[in-house]
Amino acid sequence: MAGAHTLEFTDANFDETVLQSDQPVLVDFWAAWCGPCKALAPIVDELATEYEGKAKIGKVDTDANRDISVRFSVSAIPTVILFNKGEIIQKFVGLRGKKDFQVALDRLIGVPK
Repeated sequence: MAGAHTLEFTDANFDETVLQSDQPVLVDFWAAWCGPCKALAPIVDELATEYEGKAKIGKVDTDANRDISVRFSVSAIPTVILFNKGEIIQKFVGLRGKKDFQVALDRLIGVPK
């Protein structure tokens, strides 16, 4: 359920690929049974393509990766968390539009308004 540029984050690789990343990382916490998550998936895939080389964009299957979901207090899905240098910059809960994520990402990577 991911596009060509959309990364898969797991309990096993999360610290290395997300928290230790030198680029901003947008993480979509989702589950296969979640209708709003399915609606968000194409947006996440588009962002992954558009921000390739500038930010990492990926997904965490909350059913398969419960430890990381609990660690970041994901109690509703979809939840999208934007990380930078291991810190949570912004947390989006529920289905949001692409522009919300673009604005947050652009601010971090220094794109002028």
